[in-house]
Amino acid sequence: MGQLYPKNWSFYRVFLVSYLLSLLYKKSTSIFNVNMLKINNLHKSYTTEYNTLHVLKGLNLTIEQGEFVSIMGSSGSGKSTLLNILGILDDYDEGEYFLDDNLIKNLSQKNAAQYRNNLLGFVFQSFNLLPFKNAKENVALPLYYQKVDRKTRQNKALEYLDQVGLKEWAGHYPNQLSGGQQQRVAIARALISNPKLILADEPTGALDSGTSDEVMKIFKEVNAQGKTVIVVTHENEIAAQTDRIIRLKDGIIESNSKL
Repeated sequence: MGQLYPKNWSFYRVFLVSYLLSLLYKKSTSIFNVNMLKINNLHKSYTTEYNTLHVLKGLNLTIEQGEFVSIMGSSGSGKSTLLNILGILDDYDEGEYFLDDNLIKNLSQKNAAQYRNNLLGFVFQSFNLLPFKNAKENVALPLYYQKVDRKTRQNKALEYLDQVGLKEWAGHYPNQLSGGQQQRVAIARALISNPKLILADEPTGALDSGTSDEVMKIFKEVNAQGKTVIVVTHENEIAAQTDRIIRLKDGIIESNSKL
């Protein structure tokens, strides 16, 4: 019988396997590299009685699902304004902002609230916990606005407090918690509605270095679960723990680098 395969079949087999693997790689990257948000030529100005301040000057930026990104810049660079726009807390004047493939522009207050409730979780430097509610009640608050029944939201609040290591502190009020504990409660509150994107504004600004590292560890764990995390910070040590650093200066993106 003649040979069923050519003499150099081994070469063709290696070539074929390599080709198939490359196709699989391309397919996987096309599936997973999905934009969480995209801004095109974004402008924002504030007008006073005497002048107009052009804060954001034609920003272009894409952040993919599952990224862990920090935004840095000095006071007046535009980072807080950008974060407010990304969080649908402020409008922009010109350009486009897509969040999870939805164009965010000229929204009614009701629609803006729906996007925030369904897609976003917020963490602030000042924690923003209600002083007259305990940790469990603070964490459960987003579910109250989503009209989730009381028993379900309390159970989920305990689940997320457990995730940040504070289940034993569920009945404590903010003034009975340390700064780091309050921030962990705030993170649990941001996570309870299962958002796709976490926006954290100087989340370690009021914390010591050891507690800051604990908070960043939680953000890393959240990111490892597939959530997109954006941290605004002025601390190089914090930014270095993210996967990409975007630096703003005078309303433009000065640098955008992966670590």
